[in-house]
Amino acid sequence: MNLETPKVVEVSGLTKQVDNGGEPLTILHENSFCVAAGETVAIVGASGSGKSTLLGLLAGLDLPTSGSITLAGESLVPLDEDARAVLRGRVLGFVFQSFQLLPSLNAIENVMLPLELAGVANARQEAEHWLSRVGLSHRLRHYPKHLSGGEQQRVALARAFAPKPQLVLADEPTGNLDAATGHQIIELMFAINAESGTTLILVTHDEEIAARCNRRLRMHAGRIEEVA
Repeated sequence: MNLETPKVVEVSGLTKQVDNGGEPLTILHENSFCVAAGETVAIVGASGSGKSTLLGLLAGLDLPTSGSITLAGESLVPLDEDARAVLRGRVLGFVFQSFQLLPSLNAIENVMLPLELAGVANARQEAEHWLSRVGLSHRLRHYPKHLSGGEQQRVALARAFAPKPQLVLADEPTGNLDAATGHQIIELMFAINAESGTTLILVTHDEEIAARCNRRLRMHAGRIEEVA
């Protein structure tokens, strides 16, 4: 790796505790790591090891008990909720296991939403382009309830990459899909990520998917161990 490559993610001493009946329960223990621009990183580990908690902290959806998180050069922890939302809109794209499409919006409207929030002037044209890129140009006006799981995840991919984020976070993106559909989604996600030069952090139980990333960070009982 080029030592001059900028860091999109810098985490230091990250700890997360929650109240467990009056006693603190430590979910993450003083984790530190960096992710360079353009890297693909898989976070792997058993259920309950802290993977999704870590991803939520990186997204600013929750705050750590201690430690620091820097996204694209901006320190996340000191920001209030509104400022974290602004940073998310500017820097991040998301792909969720459960798709998280807005049911009251059709496919093109779901993809347009982050573009409009980012002030993109030609949001509809961009959304059409991205839905075409994921093979859904014939489904622009279909609502999520009328789309298959694979189609919903394709819309979610278009929504994540359309605003040209620096970082995409994907939490078990094939978890609700059958094996064949999941394979198609992973192929599409990695292809779009490579085309876009986006940094990707992927939580997965699938070691074959993880092996496609530049690096693997294995979590065990709330601690990260890097895997070569």
